[in-house]
Amino acid sequence: MSENRRTELAEFLKAHRSRLQPSDVGLPADVIPGRRRTPGLRREEVAELAGVSLSWYTWLEQGRKIAASPQVVDALARALHLDVTQHRQLRRLAGFADPVVRYRTGDEIARLQRLVDTMSPTPAVVHDARLDFVAWNTAFSRIRTDPAALPPGRRNLLWWMYTDHRNRAMMRRWEPAARAILSQFRVLLGNSPGDPRLTQVVAELSTASAEFRTWWSEYPVQDFQPTTIGIDHPEAGPIDLELFQFRLVENPELLLVVQLPATDADRERINAYLNG
Repeated sequence: MSENRRTELAEFLKAHRSRLQPSDVGLPADVIPGRRRTPGLRREEVAELAGVSLSWYTWLEQGRKIAASPQVVDALARALHLDVTQHRQLRRLAGFADPVVRYRTGDEIARLQRLVDTMSPTPAVVHDARLDFVAWNTAFSRIRTDPAALPPGRRNLLWWMYTDHRNRAMMRRWEPAARAILSQFRVLLGNSPGDPRLTQVVAELSTASAEFRTWWSEYPVQDFQPTTIGIDHPEAGPIDLELFQFRLVENPELLLVVQLPATDADRERINAYLNG
């Protein structure tokens, strides 16, 4: 961690410690009101709430060169009552990946559904940090796949890519696409080692797919690369789709994938199929 980042981390911690009072975190008020010499919580109170030593926390606020684990950083976030955005910033300052955010309430899903629905007839889908399907539009469900028809534990982009025979038969160049998605998934696992959902997908696919098992052992790592995929849809005909990926600012773990018809002819085929 650079000196500038250590300084920024120290300032972040001091600022958020100063905005809290003992009553905000369930601690008793001072016996003698007005005797607290510093605004907000004391360092020893934050250290106690986070389960770390006072000296270690003091060094952290002083910007010293010390190590902090993701678990300790998360404990500090809880102790300081940080919201999702503040927690994310704390982890970034400490040099760690963003915290896992659960995005499953009805209002949140409905908001994502409205987003992808407005993109029709362009197939669009939202995945979470594990590449599980979260929301998708009718164009995606009819042109690519309907995630609702998949078994609950299999509603995952990687699992679908490697085990869905219909999708594999439709794709003109299945292997490059399958390898690319595996490489992206490898990055996700590296950012969240030990995540039970990620490790479950890897374990199950290693048994279900020989290609996955072989390619996974090669340890491929690559971020998304712009590409166009070709599919031969049994009803709509040949379609080329240009892939775009976007992260939502409100929750960067959510991945919006837009599969834009590459030509006017591709869009017309999709429209004719959807309206037929």
